[in-house]
Amino acid sequence: MKTYFLLFLLALAAACTPVRVESTTQSPGVNFSAYKTYNFMDVTARNEAAFQGSGAGIEELKSAVARELERRGYQRADTPDLWVNIGVVTQEKVQTRETTIYEAPRYIGQRRYRWQSEQVPVRSYAEGTATVDVVDAARNEQIWQGVAASTLSKDPDKLAARIDQGITEMFEKYPVAPRQ
Repeated sequence: MKTYFLLFLLALAAACTPVRVESTTQSPGVNFSAYKTYNFMDVTARNEAAFQGSGAGIEELKSAVARELERRGYQRADTPDLWVNIGVVTQEKVQTRETTIYEAPRYIGQRRYRWQSEQVPVRSYAEGTATVDVVDAARNEQIWQGVAASTLSKDPDKLAARIDQGITEMFEKYPVAPRQ
């Protein structure tokens, strides 16, 4: 019984995580261990509107991606084997809840009375999606892509922690395992 309870708690904790990896894709037949160096493309060239504000977290993203690539044996270079392209999209969203019959007005005898549940706004929040593209520099061809999303925090420490967590989880699906 304790085992089931522990599994339930782990599943609950995983469901409540603020970061989720949306997808990872890779080109078939690519030998990822043949690449030795990487560098970042100019991030503003991909999505200039996302970088107008100061809270985009680009430096944290670059730092987390660099950490993961270097854990896998890649070195940063001016003329790299791989280009890393980072894209960021932020979106304002509204969380809603559905009304219940207990919130319906009292029936006072009108004819044709009917009640219908509605979506009621609860709060608004910003969600950010980061896309990391790894491109073969010689062929100018994308060989791997990871996409992660999270609600954005106004607290810079929480934002940095979510970026670290998202990039770490994303690179768990990268074809080259980290070196010990």
